Amino acid sequence: MSGGRRHTGIVRSLGRSLVWCAALLLGATGCFGRGEAGPPAGTASPRPVTGTQLVIATGVDVTGKNGIRKHLVDAWNDLQEKEHSPYRARAVVLPGSADLQRSQLLAALQSGGAAYDIVNLDVTWVPEFAAAGLVRELPESFADDGDVLPKVAATARWQGKVYAVPYNSDVGLLYYRRDYLVGGAGVDEKKLDALARGRTTWDDVASLMDAVDAWARTDKSDKSKNYRNAWTSQLSAYEGLTVNGVEAFASAGVRLTGDDGTYTASPRMLEKGVAEFRRRTASPHTLEDAFASDEAGTLKDFAEGRTAFLRHWPYAYRTLHAALGDDKLGVAPLPGAAVLGGQNLAVSASPAMPEARVRKARELVAFLTDRTSERCLLDAGFAATRTSSYTDPGVSCDDRRAPPGAAAPSGTASEGGGDMPRDAARRPRYAQDTLLPALKAAALRPRTPLYGAFTHAFTTELAALHTSATARAAPDEDIAQRLDAALRAVLPSG
Repeated sequence: MSGGRRHTGIVRSLGRSLVWCAALLLGATGCFGRGEAGPPAGTASPRPVTGTQLVIATGVDVTGKNGIRKHLVDAWNDLQEKEHSPYRARAVVLPGSADLQRSQLLAALQSGGAAYDIVNLDVTWVPEFAAAGLVRELPESFADDGDVLPKVAATARWQGKVYAVPYNSDVGLLYYRRDYLVGGAGVDEKKLDALARGRTTWDDVASLMDAVDAWARTDKSDKSKNYRNAWTSQLSAYEGLTVNGVEAFASAGVRLTGDDGTYTASPRMLEKGVAEFRRRTASPHTLEDAFASDEAGTLKDFAEGRTAFLRHWPYAYRTLHAALGDDKLGVAPLPGAAVLGGQNLAVSASPAMPEARVRKARELVAFLTDRTSERCLLDAGFAATRTSSYTDPGVSCDDRRAPPGAAAPSGTASEGGGDMPRDAARRPRYAQDTLLPALKAAALRPRTPLYGAFTHAFTTELAALHTSATARAAPDEDIAQRLDAALRAVLPSG
């Protein structure tokens, strides 16, 4: 993005601090964290709660300790008080990585107790929890009332039934350093405009990477002193690698599973995906540290100027803008296919929950995901799940639900540099033209109750391309054969 006001030195310094704060928070979000320190273990296993307190099990809110999710829960509690209802809600933050959080939720719900009334599930977990009978079926309108984005709504279903409600979405985006591309390499603004509008391919981006590399090799100023390679992404052997792999395979036209979780690919199809993945990651453009990096590491590398491009999630925009400002930062839809992420709220199927409690839990879920709440989530930095959040001038985040300072005046940043540029409707300025099209075009990861087994097999084979000299030297056909065998061993075949 260009044309915004420049930050002062004080705001830039604070912005850099926010980058590292967000990076530390990320490890416990339940999205793709890798096990960084989370809240004390005691907060993860409360005693079963009875009576009128509803408990939501969730990961850390990346918008902060008193972030938007907490404000939405507080707003619901205030509403209950005004209506003289005895019910109140509280969130229990699960510690650890996404895998650890999933294990804790499975154990808690399988025990049959009522410790958690509502669980915040990664979109890839919904089929597993639904197939195991751990979450309740919900009315169709909870996932799709004509406003929820269709591909987002699909993540809430399994076998044609609704088991969750889209809470916040996510999609891969391409961040870029304007100061390197325009101010350094002399890239024409028209090319960056085409990039920002999603009118470029990976080949077009590769040519921009070549230009930055050429400039950095010859630059004699301090501008490129931190620069090392053109781009970085999350390529360590965890869910981040799965996401990057699925994006490459989907860009090559490869679908790995059907709607019922059945494995549908073939070695010949996989060969195309392997070739595309190698083209993106085995080139000299890729930062070497990317192969051991997660979201926090790649965010830090990009913000400190070691790369000109970064594949990351929407929440990173607020933090990066605080650190870099409009003159240095740009964001665009990811060329090719971008993977859909996010979290969905589900109601526990525990038989210990009385019907009145179930009704109230459903009411709470509906409140947390209605039009106003989704607009609040968008304003705070999440990707909203509803079209109205991006396009309807009549939908806004009211003062009762919004955190202080969440809706700064149009085109400005709030005090402290923690906010981002906003359009005339006070939405994040990039939301309607960049984020919404990316969500509409996003690719889903395989929908299967065996997702854990899939992602382990998938990342094991792809990681070998960067950790094994034998795999690196093997032809795409051989890698595809091995990947096919690994996926057939863990997924049912049609």
